[in-house]
Amino acid sequence: MTTVLTPASPLTAADRCDRCGAQAYLRVVLISGGELLFCAHHGRKFEPELKKIAAEIQDETERLTAVPVSAETEER
Repeated sequence: MTTVLTPASPLTAADRCDRCGAQAYLRVVLISGGELLFCAHHGRKFEPELKKIAAEIQDETERLTAVPVSAETEER
């Protein structure tokens, strides 16, 4: 998904997908104003339509595959 890199507050566990209620990893700022939040699944599913109406897409899906800093070598 194409993203615009501008300063934005990071998404937290309290941010929920507007479609299913799962944790949100994408914030879509709409050209018309307002924003939508999506889990990774719904972000991918609606990507073509979102690109048409988005002023900005904040994509934090890389956090799903990130290895915690505290993980031991065998766990990485």
